[in-house]
Amino acid sequence: MRLSRRFVPIFVVGALTACATAGTGASATAATVAVAGASTHCDPFDSVDVRGKEYVVQANEWNSKQTQCLSVNETAFAVTEANFSLPSAGPPASYPSIYKGCHWGNCTDRSGLPARVSSLPAVPSHWAVTPSPSGAYDIAYDLWFNQTATTSGQPNGTELMIWLDHAGGVQPAGSRIASVSIAGATWDVWKGPMSGWTYIAYVRETPADSVDLDLRDFVQDALARGTLDPAWFLIDVEAGFEIWQGGSGLATRSFSAVVGGG
Repeated sequence: MRLSRRFVPIFVVGALTACATAGTGASATAATVAVAGASTHCDPFDSVDVRGKEYVVQANEWNSKQTQCLSVNETAFAVTEANFSLPSAGPPASYPSIYKGCHWGNCTDRSGLPARVSSLPAVPSHWAVTPSPSGAYDIAYDLWFNQTATTSGQPNGTELMIWLDHAGGVQPAGSRIASVSIAGATWDVWKGPMSGWTYIAYVRETPADSVDLDLRDFVQDALARGTLDPAWFLIDVEAGFEIWQGGSGLATRSFSAVVGGG
């Protein structure tokens, strides 16, 4: 989900390793994942340009004042410090994530976006993650569609989420309306109105920590369900962690998304 967010661009590069430490509080005990050769970012709205701004990694702590720190190197990033304690029935504390496209007017380079829904090409994406052993969170793509090709603020169209995993009793907004088979897996489909836009989510019945998906398959299913207008535009592809409780230990090991890469 998305509310008001701001950005402070920075550039870094690198790769991922892991080490174990102890977490406390609402997150109980969690493994802290460090990113080798990385920079650390603890401002709630830090953003990090990677690969010449082909992608941006964002802290995106929009609903909390607690400390959250990210370790970032290339497309690998980890939540190295977070101990949120929000009720799982409300909005999350943060959505640390990596994205391609335009997020509140901060646009990546060479993204292939915006792309009109009616002529959307293949969008192959690889994502490998490390879940946390405790806490309340989801591991999810967040795709944003706007009625026009650009916007400097909140998109006015559809939010499409793809949940690979979740913990701590969290669930998407709205209600479950169906199940569907996509990319060799079964996904529960959730739909619900949001304040100013339409929301649809696909929740994988069997959790996965590494996927290779054509994101267009989910777009086409949402289009068939009437939650997308073919004249609208995909403006942003994000992948990260909505966190309600805990958070330390969540990590993206690698990520890629290519619009027109099929």
